[in-house]
Amino acid sequence: MPDFFIYADIIGIIAFSISGFLIAIKNDLDILGILIASALTALGGGVIRDAILSSAPFAFTSLYPALTLIATILIAYIFKLYKKPSIERKLIFVVSDTIGLVAFSITGAILAIHADYNFFGIIILSFITAVGGGVTRDIMINQVPTVLVSDFYGSIAVIVALLLALLEMFNGLNEISIAVVAILSVILRLIAFKREWHLPKLS
Repeated sequence: MPDFFIYADIIGIIAFSISGFLIAIKNDLDILGILIASALTALGGGVIRDAILSSAPFAFTSLYPALTLIATILIAYIFKLYKKPSIERKLIFVVSDTIGLVAFSITGAILAIHADYNFFGIIILSFITAVGGGVTRDIMINQVPTVLVSDFYGSIAVIVALLLALLEMFNGLNEISIAVVAILSVILRLIAFKREWHLPKLS
């Protein structure tokens, strides 16, 4: 399903480009900083994923990742998406970040399945693809990575990977089932955000 993979990849790049752009603006980065933060968020997880798969990173061999990234940043600037206080709690940030998270979880899981990874490998590669870019960005701007503190964030990537691995195990993996998993995962993340669900913490 190469076409489906590319569509999911583009959706993830667009969504994470927006969230990276907004985080960069919030931290008062200059133009180069904005570009780097957006690129790390949108492409970093995919580069790490491809390195694990021992293949040339798609961001360096295909033209659409860079073009999608730049076009998204320009559109975000033109529509002044950054003129929002406390942007992490705004709907546009949460929705874009959630879509990116789910889309990249799916691409990571699909590539792991095609590479004949075991159940654990599918989950790990999906997780790294989904959160790797955001973690790299957060380290660069010296803040605790979102995946470690955010409400029910990294759990979504694990859930997506588990569902896709199970679908593959029972020969139910196809474009329709993947789309259903994507929609349900986005809804779950938004409900978790709205109701402020968190994983248990040790006191």
